This record gives sequence, C-alpha cells and structure tokens, in this order.
Amino acid sequence: MNTAGACIVQRDGTVLLEKNHPGFEEARAQLILIAELVKSPANYHTYRITPLSLWNAAAGGKTAAEIVNTLESISRWALPPAVISDIQVTVSRYGKLKLLPAEGEKGMLRLEGEEEEILRQLELEPSLSFFGLARIDDLRMKLPAAYRGSVKQELARLGYPVLDQVGYHDGQSLSFALRNVASNGAEFKLRPYQEQSVAAFARDQEQGSGGNGVLVLPCGAGKTVIGLASMERFQCETLILTSSVTSVRQWIAELLGKTTLTPDMIGEYSGEKKQVRAVTVSTYQILTHRSKKEDGFKHMGLFNERDWGLIIYDEVHLLPAPVFRATADIQATRRLGLTATLVREDGQERDVFSLIGPKRYEVPWKEMEERGYIATVLCREIRAAMPPALQERYHLAGARDKFRIAAENPHKIAVLKELLKRHAGRQILIIGQYLQQLRQVADELDIPLITGRMPQDEREKCFQAFRNKQISVLAVSKVANFAIDLPDAAVAIQISGSFGSRQEEAQRLGRILRPKEDGETAYFYTLVSDGTREQEFAARRQLFLIEQGYEYAIMMERGDNHIESVGSGSIEGVSEA
Repeated sequence: MNTAGACIVQRDGTVLLEKNHPGFEEARAQLILIAELVKSPANYHTYRITPLSLWNAAAGGKTAAEIVNTLESISRWALPPAVISDIQVTVSRYGKLKLLPAEGEKGMLRLEGEEEEILRQLELEPSLSFFGLARIDDLRMKLPAAYRGSVKQELARLGYPVLDQVGYHDGQSLSFALRNVASNGAEFKLRPYQEQSVAAFARDQEQGSGGNGVLVLPCGAGKTVIGLASMERFQCETLILTSSVTSVRQWIAELLGKTTLTPDMIGEYSGEKKQVRAVTVSTYQILTHRSKKEDGFKHMGLFNERDWGLIIYDEVHLLPAPVFRATADIQATRRLGLTATLVREDGQERDVFSLIGPKRYEVPWKEMEERGYIATVLCREIRAAMPPALQERYHLAGARDKFRIAAENPHKIAVLKELLKRHAGRQILIIGQYLQQLRQVADELDIPLITGRMPQDEREKCFQAFRNKQISVLAVSKVANFAIDLPDAAVAIQISGSFGSRQEEAQRLGRILRPKEDGETAYFYTLVSDGTREQEFAARRQLFLIEQGYEYAIMMERGDNHIESVGSGSIEGVSEA
C-alpha cells in the first residue's frame, strides 16, 4: 500500500482521485495524459482509462511500462493485474499495423502486421470485406489506395489503430515567410510552446509517420499563429476550414498581418464569396450546405479545387460528419487539426484520431495560465431560486421542458444585474442558449444582442464597437461558442447552455482567456436554477474545465441582490422527486 497515493485504481479501469489529498494536483497532471475525467463529485474525481486515451498517450511517445509506472506512483494500492494487462494489450496495438506504399503497384497500399494472427482475424471481419484487402504473405496484405482513410477508420473501431507511413504528396508549392514585425507595427515571433507545437507536427512527418495530427491548446493561446507557422514550414498551397465567417475573416487578417502573403493569394470561400486561391479559408457550414436533404453537398468539391499540400481543420472538435467522410478520401494530403479540446459530444473522437491524426502536442490550460500566456480566470456557479409559480410548472413538466423552464428562470436577470454592478467598467459578455431569454435581457439592459441571424457585416460592427470599448456589455447567442477575437472581454456570464456540453463550456470560457492589459483576473459565471435538472447538467458541462484545473466556487442567490458563497468545486447533480 502506498499511503501517499492520491488515487484508487479499480479493476474496470476507473480511477478515483481524492480531491482533498495532498498529492491531488500532481496526480491530476499525470491522469490528464492517460485518462478521461467522467465525473467530479465533491470528494473524488472519477477518471476512466480508455483505448483512445491510451492510444493518444502512445502516439505521444509513452510506453505501456511508463503508463503503468505512472499509475503505480499515484495509486494508494497495488494496480489490479487486469488493468496492467489491458494497458499492455491496448498500447501494444498502437503501431502493430502499419500502412505503407505497395511495392511496384501504383494505386495500391500495403498493410503490414507484426503477427500473422492479427491479419487472419482481419480477413474474417465482415466490415472490412468491402475494401478489397488481399493477402500477400503471412504478415502483409494489400488494398486500393482509395480506401486508405476508410480502412484506418474501421481498423480503429475494431481496436487496431494504424500507423500510417504512406507519406503525403507535397501539393502545389507556395513561397512565403512569416514577418518579424506584424502589419500593425508590433514585434512578432513565435512563443516557445508554439514553436514546439509546429516541431511536433513536422517532426513526425520527417520520420515518415506524421503529416497529420491534432494540436491541443487553450483558447487565446494563438492556435491561428501555429497554423501560419505550419504553413510556412511546408511552403505549400493550403485549405483552411473553420467554424464561422467571423473566424474566416480573422484568419485572413492574421495571414495578411503576419505573413508575406498578398491579398490576391488569399481567398474567402463562404456564403458571400467563392474565391479559390493559393490559400483559401472556408467554413464547415458552407461545405455541408445543401438545398434539400436528398441533394448532394455541392461545395464539398473544394477539397479537390486545387492541389492542396496542407489542410488545416480549425476547431476540429466541431468537424461535421460529412467532412469526416470527405477527409477519408484525401488521406494523401497533410492534415492539421487545431482545437482547445478533443471532447466531442457525439463520441466521434476516434474518427478524429484515425482520419485527422493523433494528438501530437498539448499544453494544459492551467500551465499556460501560470506562464502568463492566458488570463487567470475565476469560475463561479450561482444558483438562483425559482418563483413558487414557476416551481409548480417545473415539477409538472416533462424532462426536456424542465430544463428549458429552469434555464429561463426570471430570477437570473436580478442576479445578472447585480453582477453587472460588481464588474462595472469591465468588458462583459452575456451568453445564452435561448433567443427569447436573450432578447428579454437585451431589452431590459438596453444592450446589443448578436445572434446567428444577424447579417455578418452588422455582427462585425458590434464586435468592433466592443473591441474599441464603445460598448461595454454585449449579449451573444451560440455564436459565442465559436472563435471570436475579443481580447478585452474580461467577464463572461452564461445564463443558459446546451444541456451537458463540455466543449461548449470550454469554448465560452475561452472568450475571456486573452491576457488583459491591466493584468486583472477574468471571471466566468454560470447561472443555474437551484435544485433543478439544469444544476445536474451544469456539473456535466464543467467536467473538461475541472480536468484542466479550474474549480467552480458555488454561490447562492439569497434575494435582495445578495449572493452568498456556499462552497467550491463541482458537485454531483441533485436528484429529483
């Protein structure tokens, strides 16, 4: 028994981390590399070791022995033999299958296995029969190159992540450089972690196993700059896909401001413009747009419009299913994913792994905060009581209606007004899920409201007025879930959200993570209705940020504009009668 251990590792791969243990922080820093946080009650955080978490650890260079040693160093008791065995088997499967060019056969690939038994099992898999796998000898099979992505995707589903060493075509060359001084006159150079991110992506390419993968850094850490530096490293025509037209134009501004690329070399491909140039920036929405459900995706041909040498998937956690399918067909092109979180609410993290690539580099959010690269943020969950009449309506409603009734609790507006008083003089974002609620807030406070229905030009005028501090409070709908460059935003107040979406919580907090000129702390508030399903979903939403080291202080609205602290840390949701 290791009395100093902060963790209890269970036979099924669940890890319980004692929150009040002196070794909590050190153990959490280790667990984030090999496991996934699944819930965070008051006394113990619960992690789960999964095949995907282990594959990403293996892709980052960790061996099974190192993972076992890590767990042994933080575990209170000896590891269950079953857990050790599962780790050894799962990690050993990463790289047990390799994909290589077929010798002397154009348009064909070679799948190599270290053990004949693995290939024998694959021959019997019905789901692989469509892809034309044919035996060459005991340890090799061949397949058409057109199925490169689909086979990788299916093999990952079967528990055999493939090490893709086929390589990549260079694409059309494009000569340009990063500037030493940005167009606004400010000195420009990569931060150390940005250089390390690019090196991690490029190094694997030079070893023949990369040219693909995901870089995971918090909002405000300069992921766009990492994308520019990756483009400069490979000197090729590039397609950049991102989450919104606002983000498209932010990318274009960065390209013009921080590289020697000229306007005629950069194209915007959106609902408003259809420019296909050496560097083209588009949105996931335009690629997946179709007039009728039965119609095809007419803009998906953008993937083949030019000889791209690199495709950058910004906000890769938002990648829609049709783009996954298109990506399966372009595995010969280098692929770089950028994201603040690999969490996907649809469970398709494994498809990101197989089709975009494994996690190549990650910096924990709190580590970035300690280095001063992102703002210090205090997180607060404020629980508001519901009026008696609304409570009665709530208890008579169905499950889904309960959530919306709680989310639109009118008592939240009184809490909101008190928070605006407390933070007067700072740049404040009010973020919500429901337009009716947001319109009521905007009307009562006489503030602008930005929704997805607002024309892009109007939306940008509001954002610019906020950047220039002509307005200090802005209400924003779900457009706040996507990349918005509002560096001075210092307070975010979330009045409603999408059920238990961890990625949404991370993106919303990300809106205030840029370091503040005055060095002051930023604040992230979540308003929930006390004793309701909304409180349960809030606990789920907070999981990713708690895993990153953020703690939510719990506060209660006691009436008469009095908000009282009652504890800290995320707690289990309440149950209902």
